[in-house]
Amino acid sequence: MRLTEAGGADGADRGDGADGAGRVGAPATPGATEAPDAPQAPGAGARPAARRGRGPAYSPVDLTPADEEKRKGVRRMKTTATGLLLLVAVIYALATWAEHRGAGGWAGYVAAAAEAGMVGALADWFAVTALFRHPLGLRIPHTAIIPTKKDQLGASLGSFVGENFLSSNVVRDRLRAVGIGSRLGAWLAQPAHADRVTAELATALRGALTVLRDSDVQAVVGEAITRRADAQEIAPGMGKMLERIVTDGGHRKLVDLVCVRAHDWLVVHSDQVMDAVEGGAPGWTPRFVDRRIGERVYKELLRFVTEMRDVPDHPARGAVDRFLSDFAGDLQSDPETRARVERLKSEVLGRGEVQELIASAWSAVRAMIVAAAEDEQSELRLRVRASLLSLGARLATDGRLQGKVDGWVEGAAVYVVTTYRDEITSLISDTVAGWDAEHTSKKIEANIGRDLQFIRINGTVVGSLAGLVIYAVSRALGA
Repeated sequence: MRLTEAGGADGADRGDGADGAGRVGAPATPGATEAPDAPQAPGAGARPAARRGRGPAYSPVDLTPADEEKRKGVRRMKTTATGLLLLVAVIYALATWAEHRGAGGWAGYVAAAAEAGMVGALADWFAVTALFRHPLGLRIPHTAIIPTKKDQLGASLGSFVGENFLSSNVVRDRLRAVGIGSRLGAWLAQPAHADRVTAELATALRGALTVLRDSDVQAVVGEAITRRADAQEIAPGMGKMLERIVTDGGHRKLVDLVCVRAHDWLVVHSDQVMDAVEGGAPGWTPRFVDRRIGERVYKELLRFVTEMRDVPDHPARGAVDRFLSDFAGDLQSDPETRARVERLKSEVLGRGEVQELIASAWSAVRAMIVAAAEDEQSELRLRVRASLLSLGARLATDGRLQGKVDGWVEGAAVYVVTTYRDEITSLISDTVAGWDAEHTSKKIEANIGRDLQFIRINGTVVGSLAGLVIYAVSRALGA
Protein backbone atom coordinates (compact mmCIF):
# COMPACT_ATOMS: atom_id res chain seq x y z
CA MET A 1 0.00 0.00 0.00
CA ARG A 2 1.38 3.43 -1.00
CA LEU A 3 0.49 6.85 0.34
CA THR A 4 -1.00 9.23 -2.25
CA GLU A 5 -3.01 12.45 -2.31
CA ALA A 6 -6.17 10.36 -2.62
CA GLY A 7 -6.11 9.68 1.08
CA GLY A 8 -3.55 6.95 1.56
CA ALA A 9 -3.69 4.09 -0.92
CA ASP A 10 -3.06 3.86 -4.64
CA GLY A 11 -6.42 2.19 -5.05
CA ALA A 12 -8.09 5.29 -3.66
CA ASP A 13 -6.05 7.42 -6.02
CA ARG A 14 -7.13 5.36 -8.98
CA GLY A 15 -10.74 5.61 -7.88
CA ASP A 16 -10.36 9.37 -7.59
CA GLY A 17 -8.87 9.71 -11.02
CA ALA A 18 -10.53 7.41 -13.50
CA ASP A 19 -12.32 4.09 -13.46
CA GLY A 20 -11.73 1.30 -15.89
CA ALA A 21 -13.73 3.10 -18.54
CA GLY A 22 -11.66 6.24 -18.24
CA ARG A 23 -14.48 8.25 -16.65
CA VAL A 24 -14.00 10.76 -13.90
CA GLY A 25 -15.14 9.33 -10.59
CA ALA A 26 -15.88 10.85 -7.19
CA PRO A 27 -13.27 10.56 -4.42
CA ALA A 28 -13.79 7.62 -2.11
CA THR A 29 -14.90 8.49 1.41
CA PRO A 30 -14.38 6.02 4.27
CA GLY A 31 -17.61 4.43 5.34
CA ALA A 32 -19.62 5.80 2.44
CA THR A 33 -21.04 3.85 -0.47
CA GLU A 34 -21.85 5.69 -3.66
CA ALA A 35 -25.32 5.06 -5.02
CA PRO A 36 -26.14 5.83 -8.64
CA ASP A 37 -28.19 8.96 -9.17
CA ALA A 38 -28.22 9.62 -5.44
CA PRO A 39 -29.80 13.00 -4.64
CA GLN A 40 -27.47 15.69 -3.39
CA ALA A 41 -28.12 18.83 -1.42
CA PRO A 42 -28.28 22.10 -3.30
CA GLY A 43 -24.89 23.73 -3.63
CA ALA A 44 -23.09 20.41 -3.24
CA GLY A 45 -22.24 20.28 -6.90
CA ALA A 46 -25.09 17.93 -7.86
CA ARG A 47 -26.02 17.94 -11.50
CA PRO A 48 -29.71 18.43 -12.24
CA ALA A 49 -31.66 15.26 -12.82
CA ALA A 50 -33.21 16.91 -15.86
CA ARG A 51 -29.93 16.41 -17.64
CA ARG A 52 -30.39 12.65 -17.71
CA GLY A 53 -31.34 11.43 -21.14
CA ARG A 54 -30.28 14.69 -22.82
CA GLY A 55 -26.53 14.12 -22.85
CA PRO A 56 -23.99 15.83 -20.61
CA ALA A 57 -24.23 19.59 -20.32
CA TYR A 58 -21.07 21.65 -20.44
CA SER A 59 -19.79 23.33 -17.31
CA PRO A 60 -16.79 25.67 -17.09
CA VAL A 61 -15.14 23.18 -14.72
CA ASP A 62 -15.93 19.97 -16.63
CA LEU A 63 -12.78 18.00 -17.28
CA THR A 64 -11.72 18.09 -20.90
CA PRO A 65 -9.73 15.36 -22.67
CA ALA A 66 -6.65 17.54 -22.20
CA ASP A 67 -7.37 17.65 -18.46
CA GLU A 68 -7.66 13.86 -18.37
CA GLU A 69 -4.23 13.58 -19.99
CA LYS A 70 -2.83 15.96 -17.40
CA ARG A 71 -4.40 13.88 -14.61
CA LYS A 72 -2.60 10.83 -15.97
CA GLY A 73 0.66 12.76 -15.73
CA VAL A 74 -0.21 13.77 -12.16
CA ARG A 75 -0.81 10.12 -11.23
CA ARG A 76 2.56 9.14 -12.69
CA MET A 77 4.28 11.82 -10.62
CA LYS A 78 2.37 10.70 -7.53
CA THR A 79 3.66 7.19 -8.13
CA THR A 80 7.21 8.51 -8.46
CA ALA A 81 6.99 10.59 -5.27
CA THR A 82 5.41 7.73 -3.33
CA GLY A 83 8.00 5.31 -4.70
CA LEU A 84 10.77 7.61 -3.45
CA LEU A 85 9.13 7.62 0.01
CA LEU A 86 9.06 3.81 0.01
CA LEU A 87 12.68 3.74 -1.14
CA VAL A 88 13.94 5.87 1.77
CA ALA A 89 11.78 3.78 4.12
CA VAL A 90 13.48 0.60 2.88
CA ILE A 91 16.90 2.27 3.14
CA TYR A 92 16.09 3.33 6.70
CA ALA A 93 15.08 -0.18 7.65
CA LEU A 94 18.18 -1.75 6.11
CA ALA A 95 20.53 0.86 7.58
CA THR A 96 19.02 0.46 11.05
CA TRP A 97 19.28 -3.32 10.78
CA ALA A 98 22.90 -3.04 9.65
CA GLU A 99 23.72 -0.65 12.49
CA HIS A 100 22.29 -3.08 15.05
CA ARG A 101 24.35 -5.87 13.48
CA GLY A 102 27.54 -3.99 14.18
CA ALA A 103 28.12 -2.36 10.85
CA GLY A 104 30.42 0.63 10.66
CA GLY A 105 29.55 4.26 11.40
CA TRP A 106 28.26 4.72 7.89
CA ALA A 107 25.05 2.90 8.79
CA GLY A 108 24.10 5.61 11.29
CA TYR A 109 24.59 8.33 8.72
CA VAL A 110 22.49 6.48 6.17
CA ALA A 111 19.75 5.74 8.69
CA ALA A 112 19.61 9.38 9.83
CA ALA A 113 19.39 10.64 6.25
CA ALA A 114 16.67 8.12 5.35
CA GLU A 115 14.71 8.87 8.52
CA ALA A 116 14.72 12.62 7.85
CA GLY A 117 13.81 11.95 4.21
CA MET A 118 10.71 10.02 5.34
CA VAL A 119 9.69 12.86 7.63
CA GLY A 120 10.11 15.42 4.83
CA ALA A 121 8.22 13.25 2.35
CA LEU A 122 5.31 12.67 4.73
CA ALA A 123 5.11 16.34 5.70
CA ASP A 124 5.04 17.51 2.09
CA TRP A 125 2.58 14.74 1.16
CA PHE A 126 0.28 16.08 3.89
CA ALA A 127 0.71 19.68 2.72
CA VAL A 128 0.03 18.89 -0.95
CA THR A 129 -2.91 16.62 -0.17
CA ALA A 130 -4.47 19.19 2.18
CA LEU A 131 -4.88 21.57 -0.75
CA PHE A 132 -7.40 19.32 -2.49
CA ARG A 133 -8.88 16.90 0.09
CA HIS A 134 -8.73 15.66 3.67
CA PRO A 135 -5.59 13.50 4.10
CA LEU A 136 -6.53 9.87 4.86
CA GLY A 137 -10.15 11.04 4.98
CA LEU A 138 -9.54 12.69 8.35
CA ARG A 139 -11.35 16.03 8.66
CA ILE A 140 -8.38 17.85 10.10
CA PRO A 141 -8.87 21.63 10.35
CA HIS A 142 -7.44 23.70 7.50
CA THR A 143 -7.38 20.81 5.03
CA ALA A 144 -9.27 20.38 1.71
CA ILE A 145 -8.57 24.08 1.27
CA ILE A 146 -9.64 24.48 -2.36
CA PRO A 147 -13.03 22.71 -2.06
CA THR A 148 -13.95 24.36 1.25
CA LYS A 149 -12.51 27.81 0.54
CA LYS A 150 -13.48 27.97 -3.14
CA ASP A 151 -15.85 30.91 -2.73
CA GLN A 152 -13.36 32.85 -0.61
CA LEU A 153 -10.63 32.16 -3.15
CA GLY A 154 -12.93 33.44 -5.91
CA ALA A 155 -13.66 36.62 -3.96
CA SER A 156 -9.94 37.10 -3.26
CA LEU A 157 -9.14 36.54 -6.93
CA GLY A 158 -11.76 39.11 -7.93
CA SER A 159 -10.36 41.64 -5.46
CA PHE A 160 -6.83 40.96 -6.68
CA VAL A 161 -7.83 41.52 -10.31
CA GLY A 162 -9.74 44.68 -9.41
CA GLU A 163 -6.89 46.19 -7.42
CA ASN A 164 -4.00 45.21 -9.68
CA PHE A 165 -5.47 45.05 -13.20
CA LEU A 166 -8.55 47.30 -13.20
CA SER A 167 -6.97 50.43 -11.80
CA SER A 168 -7.00 53.59 -13.89
CA ASN A 169 -3.20 53.94 -13.84
CA VAL A 170 -2.62 50.38 -15.02
CA VAL A 171 -5.16 50.71 -17.82
CA ARG A 172 -3.76 54.07 -18.97
CA ASP A 173 -0.15 52.89 -18.92
CA ARG A 174 -0.96 49.71 -20.81
CA LEU A 175 -3.05 51.41 -23.49
CA ARG A 176 -0.49 54.18 -23.88
CA ALA A 177 2.23 51.59 -24.41
CA VAL A 178 0.15 49.74 -27.00
CA GLY A 179 -0.48 52.82 -29.16
CA ILE A 180 -4.04 52.09 -30.22
CA GLY A 181 -4.28 54.99 -32.67
CA SER A 182 -1.28 54.10 -34.82
CA ARG A 183 -2.07 50.38 -34.83
CA LEU A 184 -5.70 50.99 -35.69
CA GLY A 185 -4.66 53.32 -38.50
CA ALA A 186 -2.22 50.83 -40.01
CA TRP A 187 -4.85 48.11 -39.77
CA LEU A 188 -7.67 50.16 -41.32
CA ALA A 189 -5.43 51.43 -44.12
CA GLN A 190 -5.39 47.94 -45.63
CA PRO A 191 -8.25 47.49 -48.14
CA ALA A 192 -9.06 43.96 -46.95
CA HIS A 193 -9.56 45.19 -43.40
CA ALA A 194 -11.63 48.16 -44.55
CA ASP A 195 -13.84 45.75 -46.52
CA ARG A 196 -14.23 43.58 -43.44
CA VAL A 197 -15.22 46.49 -41.20
CA THR A 198 -17.64 47.76 -43.85
CA ALA A 199 -19.29 44.35 -44.08
CA GLU A 200 -19.56 44.09 -40.29
CA LEU A 201 -21.09 47.56 -40.07
CA ALA A 202 -23.58 46.66 -42.80
CA THR A 203 -24.54 43.49 -40.94
CA ALA A 204 -24.98 45.39 -37.69
CA LEU A 205 -27.06 48.03 -39.45
CA ARG A 206 -29.33 45.42 -41.01
CA GLY A 207 -29.70 43.69 -37.68
CA ALA A 208 -30.63 46.91 -35.92
CA LEU A 209 -33.19 47.78 -38.58
CA THR A 210 -34.64 44.27 -38.35
CA VAL A 211 -35.04 44.47 -34.58
CA LEU A 212 -36.78 47.85 -34.70
CA ARG A 213 -40.53 47.71 -35.16
CA ASP A 214 -41.78 49.96 -37.94
CA SER A 215 -44.78 51.12 -35.91
CA ASP A 216 -42.58 52.26 -33.02
CA VAL A 217 -40.11 54.06 -35.26
CA GLN A 218 -42.88 55.69 -37.27
CA ALA A 219 -44.50 56.95 -34.09
CA VAL A 220 -41.20 58.33 -32.81
CA VAL A 221 -40.27 59.93 -36.15
CA GLY A 222 -43.73 61.42 -36.58
CA GLU A 223 -43.75 62.84 -33.08
CA ALA A 224 -40.22 64.22 -33.45
CA ILE A 225 -40.99 65.93 -36.76
CA THR A 226 -44.29 67.33 -35.49
CA ARG A 227 -42.76 68.56 -32.25
CA ARG A 228 -39.84 70.13 -34.07
CA ALA A 229 -42.13 71.83 -36.57
CA ASP A 230 -44.40 73.12 -33.80
CA ALA A 231 -41.45 74.49 -31.85
CA GLN A 232 -39.88 76.20 -34.85
CA GLU A 233 -41.56 79.35 -36.24
CA ILE A 234 -41.44 79.07 -40.00
CA ALA A 235 -42.75 82.50 -41.07
CA PRO A 236 -39.45 84.43 -40.69
CA GLY A 237 -37.56 81.77 -42.59
CA MET A 238 -40.14 81.73 -45.33
CA GLY A 239 -39.97 85.53 -45.50
CA LYS A 240 -36.18 85.53 -45.88
CA MET A 241 -36.35 82.84 -48.54
CA LEU A 242 -39.09 84.68 -50.46
CA GLU A 243 -37.16 87.95 -50.20
CA ARG A 244 -34.06 86.31 -51.62
CA ILE A 245 -36.08 84.76 -54.46
CA VAL A 246 -37.65 88.12 -55.39
CA THR A 247 -34.30 89.89 -55.20
CA ASP A 248 -32.69 87.31 -57.50
CA GLY A 249 -35.70 87.33 -59.85
CA GLY A 250 -36.32 83.66 -59.33
CA HIS A 251 -40.09 84.21 -59.19
CA ARG A 252 -40.25 85.57 -62.73
CA LYS A 253 -40.16 82.15 -64.32
CA LEU A 254 -43.17 81.21 -62.26
CA VAL A 255 -44.97 84.40 -63.38
CA ASP A 256 -44.05 83.57 -66.98
CA LEU A 257 -45.49 80.12 -66.59
CA VAL A 258 -48.72 81.44 -65.08
CA CYS A 259 -49.10 83.97 -67.90
CA VAL A 260 -48.53 81.36 -70.59
CA ARG A 261 -50.98 78.94 -69.02
CA ALA A 262 -53.58 81.70 -68.52
CA HIS A 263 -53.24 82.83 -72.16
CA ASP A 264 -53.59 79.29 -73.45
CA TRP A 265 -56.62 78.68 -71.28
CA LEU A 266 -58.33 81.87 -72.44
CA VAL A 267 -57.74 80.96 -76.08
CA VAL A 268 -59.34 77.57 -75.63
CA HIS A 269 -62.19 78.62 -73.32
CA SER A 270 -63.36 81.90 -74.90
CA ASP A 271 -67.01 80.79 -74.93
CA GLN A 272 -66.93 80.02 -71.20
CA VAL A 273 -65.57 83.49 -70.42
CA MET A 274 -68.24 85.23 -72.52
CA ASP A 275 -71.00 83.03 -71.09
CA ALA A 276 -69.86 83.97 -67.59
CA VAL A 277 -70.06 87.68 -68.46
CA GLU A 278 -73.50 87.31 -70.07
CA GLY A 279 -74.76 85.31 -67.13
CA GLY A 280 -73.86 88.12 -64.74
CA ALA A 281 -75.61 90.84 -66.80
CA PRO A 282 -78.93 92.35 -65.62
CA GLY A 283 -82.03 90.71 -67.00
CA TRP A 284 -83.39 93.91 -68.54
CA THR A 285 -80.43 94.33 -71.00
CA PRO A 286 -80.80 92.99 -74.53
CA ARG A 287 -78.96 89.79 -75.25
CA PHE A 288 -76.97 91.24 -78.16
CA VAL A 289 -75.68 93.93 -75.78
CA ASP A 290 -74.64 91.27 -73.28
CA ARG A 291 -72.94 89.44 -76.07
CA ARG A 292 -71.02 92.48 -77.21
CA ILE A 293 -69.98 93.26 -73.66
CA GLY A 294 -68.82 89.63 -73.17
CA GLU A 295 -66.75 89.76 -76.33
CA ARG A 296 -65.25 93.09 -75.27
CA VAL A 297 -64.34 91.81 -71.82
CA TYR A 298 -62.82 88.64 -73.27
CA LYS A 299 -60.70 90.58 -75.78
CA GLU A 300 -59.44 93.00 -73.13
CA LEU A 301 -58.64 90.15 -70.76
CA LEU A 302 -56.81 88.23 -73.49
CA ARG A 303 -54.90 91.37 -74.49
CA PHE A 304 -53.91 92.03 -70.88
CA VAL A 305 -52.63 88.48 -70.36
CA THR A 306 -50.83 88.49 -73.70
CA GLU A 307 -49.06 91.76 -72.94
CA MET A 308 -48.15 90.56 -69.46
CA ARG A 309 -46.72 87.41 -71.04
CA ASP A 310 -44.75 89.17 -73.72
CA VAL A 311 -43.61 92.37 -71.97
CA PRO A 312 -41.04 91.76 -69.20
CA ASP A 313 -41.52 95.28 -67.79
CA HIS A 314 -45.30 95.14 -67.77
CA PRO A 315 -46.82 97.15 -64.88
CA ALA A 316 -48.68 94.08 -63.67
CA ARG A 317 -45.40 92.23 -63.30
CA GLY A 318 -44.07 95.11 -61.24
CA ALA A 319 -47.19 94.91 -59.08
CA VAL A 320 -46.50 91.20 -58.52
CA ASP A 321 -42.91 92.01 -57.55
CA ARG A 322 -44.06 94.63 -55.04
CA PHE A 323 -46.70 92.31 -53.62
CA LEU A 324 -44.20 89.51 -53.08
CA SER A 325 -41.65 91.90 -51.54
CA ASP A 326 -44.27 93.29 -49.16
CA PHE A 327 -45.43 89.79 -48.27
CA ALA A 328 -41.83 88.71 -47.59
CA GLY A 329 -41.44 91.67 -45.24
CA ASP A 330 -44.72 90.90 -43.47
CA LEU A 331 -43.65 87.28 -42.95
CA GLN A 332 -40.55 88.52 -41.15
CA SER A 333 -41.93 91.44 -39.15
CA ASP A 334 -45.74 91.58 -39.11
CA PRO A 335 -47.09 89.74 -36.02
CA GLU A 336 -50.52 89.15 -37.52
CA THR A 337 -49.14 87.63 -40.72
CA ARG A 338 -46.75 85.44 -38.77
CA ALA A 339 -49.55 84.26 -36.49
CA ARG A 340 -51.74 83.36 -39.47
CA VAL A 341 -48.89 81.34 -41.00
CA GLU A 342 -48.36 79.47 -37.72
CA ARG A 343 -52.06 78.62 -37.49
CA LEU A 344 -52.00 77.37 -41.05
CA LYS A 345 -48.91 75.28 -40.29
CA SER A 346 -50.59 73.67 -37.27
CA GLU A 347 -53.69 72.88 -39.30
CA VAL A 348 -51.62 71.26 -42.04
CA LEU A 349 -49.53 69.18 -39.61
CA GLY A 350 -52.64 68.06 -37.78
CA ARG A 351 -54.24 66.55 -40.84
CA GLY A 352 -54.26 62.76 -40.97
CA GLU A 353 -52.91 62.68 -44.50
CA VAL A 354 -49.81 64.62 -43.46
CA GLN A 355 -49.21 62.36 -40.43
CA GLU A 356 -49.52 59.28 -42.63
CA LEU A 357 -47.07 60.79 -45.10
CA ILE A 358 -44.55 61.46 -42.31
CA ALA A 359 -44.97 57.93 -40.93
CA SER A 360 -44.65 56.29 -44.34
CA ALA A 361 -41.37 58.12 -44.93
CA TRP A 362 -39.66 55.78 -42.42
CA SER A 363 -40.67 52.68 -44.39
CA ALA A 364 -39.15 54.13 -47.54
CA VAL A 365 -35.98 55.20 -45.74
CA ARG A 366 -35.65 51.80 -44.04
CA ALA A 367 -36.04 49.89 -47.31
CA MET A 368 -33.48 52.18 -48.95
CA ILE A 369 -30.95 51.69 -46.15
CA VAL A 370 -31.39 47.90 -46.05
CA ALA A 371 -30.97 47.64 -49.82
CA ALA A 372 -27.84 49.81 -49.69
CA ALA A 373 -26.40 47.78 -46.81
CA GLU A 374 -26.90 44.50 -48.67
CA ASP A 375 -25.40 45.73 -51.95
CA GLU A 376 -21.60 45.65 -51.86
CA GLN A 377 -21.45 48.16 -54.71
CA SER A 378 -23.99 50.57 -53.25
CA GLU A 379 -23.04 54.20 -52.79
CA LEU A 380 -23.46 53.84 -49.03
CA ARG A 381 -20.99 50.98 -48.65
CA LEU A 382 -18.52 52.46 -51.11
CA ARG A 383 -18.53 55.76 -49.22
CA VAL A 384 -18.13 53.99 -45.87
CA ARG A 385 -15.22 51.95 -47.24
CA ALA A 386 -13.56 55.04 -48.68
CA SER A 387 -14.02 56.87 -45.38
CA LEU A 388 -12.46 53.99 -43.45
CA LEU A 389 -9.46 53.85 -45.79
CA SER A 390 -9.02 57.61 -45.51
CA LEU A 391 -9.30 57.45 -41.73
CA GLY A 392 -6.78 54.62 -41.59
CA ALA A 393 -4.29 56.51 -43.75
CA ARG A 394 -4.61 59.61 -41.58
CA LEU A 395 -4.33 57.64 -38.35
CA ALA A 396 -1.21 55.87 -39.59
CA THR A 397 0.64 59.14 -40.29
CA ASP A 398 -1.00 61.93 -38.29
CA GLY A 399 0.51 62.00 -34.81
CA ARG A 400 -1.97 64.58 -33.58
CA LEU A 401 -4.94 62.44 -34.61
CA GLN A 402 -3.30 59.40 -33.05
CA GLY A 403 -3.02 61.30 -29.78
CA LYS A 404 -6.70 62.20 -29.90
CA VAL A 405 -7.76 58.60 -30.57
CA ASP A 406 -5.46 57.31 -27.83
CA GLY A 407 -6.95 59.84 -25.44
CA TRP A 408 -10.51 58.84 -26.34
CA VAL A 409 -9.75 55.14 -25.93
CA GLU A 410 -7.93 55.67 -22.65
CA GLY A 411 -10.74 57.83 -21.31
CA ALA A 412 -13.39 55.30 -22.30
CA ALA A 413 -11.43 52.38 -20.84
CA VAL A 414 -10.75 54.22 -17.58
CA TYR A 415 -14.42 55.16 -17.32
CA VAL A 416 -15.45 51.53 -17.79
CA VAL A 417 -13.01 50.06 -15.26
CA THR A 418 -13.68 52.74 -12.64
CA THR A 419 -17.44 52.70 -13.07
CA TYR A 420 -17.96 48.96 -13.48
CA ARG A 421 -15.00 47.58 -11.51
CA ASP A 422 -17.26 46.01 -8.89
CA GLU A 423 -19.44 44.38 -11.55
CA ILE A 424 -16.38 42.96 -13.32
CA THR A 425 -14.83 41.58 -10.15
CA SER A 426 -18.17 40.20 -8.99
CA LEU A 427 -18.36 38.34 -12.30
CA ILE A 428 -15.18 36.50 -11.28
CA SER A 429 -16.30 35.77 -7.72
CA ASP A 430 -19.84 34.81 -8.75
CA THR A 431 -18.57 32.54 -11.51
CA VAL A 432 -16.19 30.75 -9.16
CA ALA A 433 -18.96 30.47 -6.56
CA GLY A 434 -21.16 28.77 -9.15
CA TRP A 435 -18.57 26.11 -9.93
CA ASP A 436 -18.85 22.64 -8.48
CA ALA A 437 -16.32 22.35 -5.64
CA GLU A 438 -15.31 18.78 -6.45
CA HIS A 439 -14.80 19.38 -10.16
CA THR A 440 -13.01 22.67 -9.49
CA SER A 441 -10.57 20.89 -7.19
CA LYS A 442 -9.96 18.18 -9.77
CA LYS A 443 -9.42 20.67 -12.57
CA ILE A 444 -6.93 22.72 -10.56
CA GLU A 445 -5.10 19.57 -9.50
CA ALA A 446 -4.96 18.39 -13.10
CA ASN A 447 -3.22 21.62 -14.13
CA ILE A 448 -0.79 22.15 -11.23
CA GLY A 449 -0.70 18.73 -9.54
CA ARG A 450 2.36 17.54 -11.47
CA ASP A 451 4.45 20.45 -10.21
CA LEU A 452 3.16 19.89 -6.68
CA GLN A 453 4.49 16.32 -6.75
CA PHE A 454 7.97 17.76 -7.21
CA ILE A 455 7.46 19.42 -3.83
CA ARG A 456 7.12 15.93 -2.34
CA ILE A 457 10.21 14.74 -4.18
CA ASN A 458 12.19 17.82 -3.13
CA GLY A 459 10.96 17.39 0.43
CA THR A 460 12.31 13.85 0.47
CA VAL A 461 15.70 14.88 -0.92
CA VAL A 462 16.07 18.03 1.19
CA GLY A 463 14.90 16.19 4.30
CA SER A 464 17.49 13.48 3.74
CA LEU A 465 20.28 16.02 3.31
CA ALA A 466 19.15 17.98 6.36
CA GLY A 467 19.00 14.79 8.43
CA LEU A 468 22.47 13.82 7.29
CA VAL A 469 23.88 17.24 8.23
CA ILE A 470 22.15 17.27 11.61
CA TYR A 471 23.38 13.75 12.39
CA ALA A 472 26.92 14.64 11.35
CA VAL A 473 26.92 17.80 13.50
CA SER A 474 25.54 15.84 16.44
CA ARG A 475 28.25 13.21 16.11
CA ALA A 476 30.91 15.87 15.81
CA LEU A 477 29.72 17.70 18.92
CA GLY A 478 29.38 14.43 20.83
CA ALA A 479 32.93 13.42 19.99
